[in-house]
Amino acid sequence: MLLPDPKRAYPITLPDGSVHKGTVFLNQVIDHPRMRIGDFTYASDFNPPDDWASHLAPYLFPFSQELLSIGKFCQIAHGVRFVGSSANHDTQGPSTFPFAVFDPETMLGYQPDTRDTVIGHDVWLGYKALVLPGAKIGNGVIVGAGSVVRGTIPDYAIVTGNPAQVVKMRYDAAEVEDLNALAWWDWPLDRIAKARDALTKGSVRDLGVFAPQ
Repeated sequence: MLLPDPKRAYPITLPDGSVHKGTVFLNQVIDHPRMRIGDFTYASDFNPPDDWASHLAPYLFPFSQELLSIGKFCQIAHGVRFVGSSANHDTQGPSTFPFAVFDPETMLGYQPDTRDTVIGHDVWLGYKALVLPGAKIGNGVIVGAGSVVRGTIPDYAIVTGNPAQVVKMRYDAAEVEDLNALAWWDWPLDRIAKARDALTKGSVRDLGVFAPQ
C-alpha cells in the first residue's frame, strides 16, 4: 500500500474520481513565516477556507514574535483553532487594555507574550479543540472534541475538558519511551507504508519489527 503523495494539496480522491477540497496537507497550502508544519499533517473543514493559515491561527501574523510548530502526520479536525501568543495582552498593571497596538510607533514592537506553541508528531486534535498560547502537546496525543489545551501535555496522553486534563495514557512509560525512540514518522516512506497494519492495529513490539536497521 502506497502512502499519499505528501506534495499534494488535496490528498483525498473520492470514489467518483473527484478531489475532496475539504481536507488538505497543510504545508502544501500554507506559506507563513511563523508556522512550521511537517509532512502529511492535514486539516479538514466542512467549509474549507481560502486562507488556511489565518483560519487555523487567526492571531498569528507575519510580524508575530512566536512560532506555531506542528509535527508530521498530525490530524486536525473541523473547528480547531490555535490562539497564538500574539493574542495575549499585558497583565502586569491595573489595565489590560493594549494601548500600544493603537499607536503606529509602538504597534509592531508590542507583544507581551512570545511563547511558541509546539505540537508533536502524530497528534489528533478533535472537533473544535482550542489550543492556547504556549501549549506544548507531545507526540501521539489525542485531544478530545471541544477541549481547551494549555500547558504541557505528555506524549501519548488522551486529554479532554476545559482546561484539558489527562484522562488516560495510551501506553505505559516504557512503551512511550520505545515509541519515541522508534520515531516512525521519520522513517523512509516505503518503510512506513509496509508498517501500516502495525501502526494502525499492532503493538509497539509489532511496530518495532519494521524499524530501519
